[in-house]
Amino acid sequence: MRRIRSITLFVALLLPTAALADATSDFRTLLDEAWEARLADFPTFASYLGDRRYNDRWTDRSDEAIEARHVRAQEFLRRVYAIDRDQLSETDQLNYELFRRDLQDDVDVHRFRRFLLPFSHRGGVQTLNEDTRTIPQSTVEDYDDWLARMAQIDTVIEQTIDLAERGRREGIMPPAVLMERIPHQIATQLVEIGTESPFYDFFEDLPDNFSEADQARLREAAITTIEDTVVPAYRRLDRYFNDTYLPASRESIGLSELPNGEDWYEYLARTFTTTRMTPDEIHRLGLEEVRRIRDEMQLIIDEVGFEGDFQDFLHFLRTDPQFYYDNPDDLYEAYLATSKRIDPELVRLFGTLPRMPYGVLPIPAATAPDTTTAYYTPPAADGSRAGIYWVNLYMPEVRPKYEIEVLSVHEAMPGHHLQIALQQELGDIPNFRRFSGFTAFVEGWGLYSESLGYDLGLYEDPYSRFGALTYEMWRAVRLVVDTGIHYKGWTRQQAIDFFTDNAAKTEHDIVNEIDRYIGNPGQALAYKIGQLRILAIRRNAEAALGEDFDIRAFHDELLGGGALPLDLLEQRMDAWVAAQL
Repeated sequence: MRRIRSITLFVALLLPTAALADATSDFRTLLDEAWEARLADFPTFASYLGDRRYNDRWTDRSDEAIEARHVRAQEFLRRVYAIDRDQLSETDQLNYELFRRDLQDDVDVHRFRRFLLPFSHRGGVQTLNEDTRTIPQSTVEDYDDWLARMAQIDTVIEQTIDLAERGRREGIMPPAVLMERIPHQIATQLVEIGTESPFYDFFEDLPDNFSEADQARLREAAITTIEDTVVPAYRRLDRYFNDTYLPASRESIGLSELPNGEDWYEYLARTFTTTRMTPDEIHRLGLEEVRRIRDEMQLIIDEVGFEGDFQDFLHFLRTDPQFYYDNPDDLYEAYLATSKRIDPELVRLFGTLPRMPYGVLPIPAATAPDTTTAYYTPPAADGSRAGIYWVNLYMPEVRPKYEIEVLSVHEAMPGHHLQIALQQELGDIPNFRRFSGFTAFVEGWGLYSESLGYDLGLYEDPYSRFGALTYEMWRAVRLVVDTGIHYKGWTRQQAIDFFTDNAAKTEHDIVNEIDRYIGNPGQALAYKIGQLRILAIRRNAEAALGEDFDIRAFHDELLGGGALPLDLLEQRMDAWVAAQL
């Protein structure tokens, strides 16, 4: 009897351990399978990370491939729910929840058929040559792989036209005001001689360690591919886009004007902010923030002794030559100098800094007129490419000096580069977390970082402080105009006027920003909501810890889990505060 009881006890103790091992093994296997499928499905993303296995191909955007990816996402989601979450470790329970949310969003968004809107005025099929900025380019094989991709551009364009035509037939069309920006981008591809193509730029300065024979072969193959495949494909795109697609583009601008558009926008508002806030609640929050920031701006106007009202001051900032460089080289040097000045100060606010460096480069000329003031691209996973802070040097006379500091802390350090590079360098997190993120956290951190400029010795003159407030106002305005455009029936001019009345951004920037929100509904909501939540988390920690609050430890903990939805970020930081107490 004693032996039977001993065996029973042994089995009882063994079962939870076995169940834990099985659940963990199943979950890790699923994560690996899903990650590998993602790399195979999106070859340019794999190349972006430095994974060369799929460098010779593009994403398959045929109807069959899109449906197959959706079916597989549903199957992955079914397998997630089949795993007993309670049998996982605490760390894997968090991974489970993030992976489940990720997959659920992927499955849910399919019903809105975003893939039937394949064109963007900010780049895409018409500017595929710009992909060379983020692909490996150190071996002859790397260039041969790019040649193989170039040889398939006719297929990419054909699939794009097929999706666009299906969208046109089903009434899922983009606003004409955005599509009108694309013909000149396509036109840059319509060259008569291969060496004049933007695609040939990649082959101009080949690595010095390539043999003369290899260099000659690569250049000759590039010219042949451009003239025989690339340019004819773009000529077909040019004809279709200008003769068929652009004339059919809609005059309205809001997402709510599309089939199921209101539901679509409500979904985007939830997923981008990682909250349950409705578009109406977000709109009201934006109006409240605009009023608050206007009051702070007025204090600076009074401080400098400006004679005139708020609009007069904004006009002064937009037009006075003292606030602008008259050439792109000086503007570029100012961005470089500012970034160099910030970096040594970071140790005052952070205990852990990323090992990976970043660079500052001009946005390519083909897309600079139609894109924003700056943006950031992360480092390659294999360390072959640093992070890049891309700055817009087009029309320096509309890019004010007083926004250089605040823009740099957002896009580079301690904003996007610090957060994203640190996330890539985290130890034991799965790849889907290491190389992706939640916009509310990523952009919320970028906007929160702007407030750290004061601690870094920036914003020393009142105009730079007004520039910092302008950038915060810019993100508050986004809450109002994005919901206004896509949910409340605002016109484009109404959105431009609201932006112009409340922020010192120049007219060119404002128009490009409004068009960005029109083309990417909901994304602009994440910044301010993420920032406000991070600020609230910090205030709570400061209140709870008092004199024991350590800003460096707080930031290290906030960033130490990678990008998280805002509810899970709050849970993480509440646990940290409790541990400090």
